Amino acid sequence: MPTLQLSNFDLRAHLSPFKPALFMAVLIFLAAIYTFLNIKVATLVLIITLAVFTCSYVIIQRSKVSYTITATHFQQHLYRGGWVIKWSDVERIGLCELDQDGFQQSLPWIGIKLKDYAPYLNSICPRVTTDILLSQRSLLYVGYRNHKRRHGSKEFEDLVLDSNTYKCESGESYSGLRAMLANRMSYQRAYFDYDIFISTSDLDRDGESFVGLTRRYLAAAEPEKK
Repeated sequence: MPTLQLSNFDLRAHLSPFKPALFMAVLIFLAAIYTFLNIKVATLVLIITLAVFTCSYVIIQRSKVSYTITATHFQQHLYRGGWVIKWSDVERIGLCELDQDGFQQSLPWIGIKLKDYAPYLNSICPRVTTDILLSQRSLLYVGYRNHKRRHGSKEFEDLVLDSNTYKCESGESYSGLRAMLANRMSYQRAYFDYDIFISTSDLDRDGESFVGLTRRYLAAAEPEKK
């Protein structure tokens, strides 16, 4: 299977067709400000313009989410870091759904169910862990509310940042941020039967197409040799 590099926003690809026009626009802008303004004012305008463009570029890069898909692993790249999992550690991938009285309601998330949490927890950096714990609170609450209505549960506040020591099936124990993430994953599995979640807004295509693509790589992956 070929290695793929995907992104929810490729700035170079968007700007590439307009490079000649942009180059001409820059030349016209520079000629205009230095023709009709004195040098000091023109230079100040140029500095402000460059600052605005730099800030805009940084904001775009911070919101960029990209993925590397190979024959052996799947990786998500974020501005603050990322994580990686081997296909051999993945049990299944699918669209996240909520079971409401026997009816399946689709949610704007892709779910990944792992065979063991340890490889994922060992690959993720603390900054990304913090982002996940905060950004996926709403998803946790949706599952919690639906689950509590049917079965009863702990209070939501006790689940959000559960820092109790977590022990994986492989025997590894985790504390601190990684324990919070592992506990969050175990609650999400109880609610949705998935452990890792990717927002469909962070994809370059619709959720079903992305799931179909990753399932082909998962099916083609060879079992890891022990």
